[in-house]
Amino acid sequence: MEQYDTLLQTLLQQEAELVFSAFTNDTAYKVGSRIIEKAIRENKSLIVDIRKDGELLFYSRLDGTSSNNDSWVSWKNNVVRHFGHSSYYMHVFLKSTGSTVEASGLDPDVYKAEGGAFPLILKDEGIVGTISVSGLPGDEDHGMITSVIKEFLLETAQ
Repeated sequence: MEQYDTLLQTLLQQEAELVFSAFTNDTAYKVGSRIIEKAIRENKSLIVDIRKDGELLFYSRLDGTSSNNDSWVSWKNNVVRHFGHSSYYMHVFLKSTGSTVEASGLDPDVYKAEGGAFPLILKDEGIVGTISVSGLPGDEDHGMITSVIKEFLLETAQ
């Protein structure tokens, strides 16, 4: 467990810091577009899916992805909704404890704890949705989301 402690703390810190004061359809477009632009610059294939209050606000799929990526987004989003943490946090946490989603009483065909779904968190409201990416290894999916959110929040706070 100790080998995972630092990473788990970092992931929790991201959830505490990457909080929006407001999140509109326009915000979804701006954040989603930035993720797509970053993926194109880095020559990476992925899909981006942003949902708030159960509604799809942004979706884009780059070449090299498939409906399998859509399934992964759904599975990872289910993890965020159930546990209230990023799917990557849950991946690392379960790995650190030697557990699985199945051992948590969840259907492994519906829930997959792998990086790539981050909770959409509103100040004073909590989790209201998800920002998800699929197409890269889980830690890279997670990093793609968090780096863009961090950059966006820093720019819009000024």
